[in-house]
Amino acid sequence: MTPLFSEFQHQVSQTTNPADWPLAQQVDQNVLIYNGDTIRELPPAKRSSLMHEWAKVLASGPGVIAIRNAFADTAVIDTATRVFESIIEREKSSVAGGGADHFAKRGANDRIWNALQKHCLADPANYTAYYSNEILDAVSRAWLGDGYKTTAQVNRVNPGGAAQTAHRDYHLGFMSRQRMAEFPEHIHRLSPVLTLQGAVAHCDMPVETGPTLYLPYSQLFTSGYTHFNEPKYQDYFNQHHSQLPLEKGDAVFFNPAVMHAAGSNITSDMRRTANLLQISSAFGRAMEAIDHISMVKTIYPIICKNNSLSAQQITAVISATADGYAFPTNLDTDPPDNGMSPETQADLFTRALSQAWSTEQFYQAVDAQAAKRLA
Repeated sequence: MTPLFSEFQHQVSQTTNPADWPLAQQVDQNVLIYNGDTIRELPPAKRSSLMHEWAKVLASGPGVIAIRNAFADTAVIDTATRVFESIIEREKSSVAGGGADHFAKRGANDRIWNALQKHCLADPANYTAYYSNEILDAVSRAWLGDGYKTTAQVNRVNPGGAAQTAHRDYHLGFMSRQRMAEFPEHIHRLSPVLTLQGAVAHCDMPVETGPTLYLPYSQLFTSGYTHFNEPKYQDYFNQHHSQLPLEKGDAVFFNPAVMHAAGSNITSDMRRTANLLQISSAFGRAMEAIDHISMVKTIYPIICKNNSLSAQQITAVISATADGYAFPTNLDTDPPDNGMSPETQADLFTRALSQAWSTEQFYQAVDAQAAKRLA
């Protein structure tokens, strides 16, 4: 047994002590359970204490919280579900409709990318009722503070839909192991505090429908991003995960570094529908707006004509000029390319140079890529 795997086992073998989390209603399978009705009645000072507790749970505790009755009025959920089903059917019938899942086989589920915007435009009244939920706001602020940015992706797992592979999530979790290794160790510690993962249950989810599997405390294993795909970690997850049944209107939030996976829907007649929330820190954005398109178009012919630049120097100027990150994008029209993320503008620039594209060919490709990324 390697020292790293021993460290991993030590971290995830902890037991959640209810006494350490006084505002939780109960502990189930190492996951802390809170009650939405109780939360809504809390005075401001007590609400602040709860948010501090949630931040501690996500950072150094089990890393997962479940909130029963996060939505007091499930009629709001039912209306949203009808909106989502309409969007799913419309997109499935369109040429460009539907997108593959990052961690599940195509066809196992129906996915709505950018469900937040689509929901807002399709039914603004229901959208307003849905996202005026003060509990969603409180959890987001507890982990990310003010100015957070919400995105949502609806996932409907169909009968017979197989489980996802266990994974960590955005940012580093969406990269290949080689790409992850290019980031220094402190970024592996930083990545989890830039986003919050959540899910709202849009139907009752007994275990046989495959609600999400979690490995509490796994966010504490700093090296997890580069090792979670190894068989021994996957095997450990499969043997020791938690899986909570949910009811319509419940919500779950977790640190994105917690190993997790959607479970198998072994039913023959139940579609498991959840609105997956990915909420980002305001601090994940640059200070200035940059017109990368005009800049890369300007320097491409210069680099093509300059034979004195070394490969390292070319990489440096591309890094300074081109957009080197795949997100945010429109995953309907710009799906993952040979992995879990689309080609970046910097990747496109590098590919164009390696294939000796003409300036006109490069310009057309840059414009086409930019158009695909628009919502």
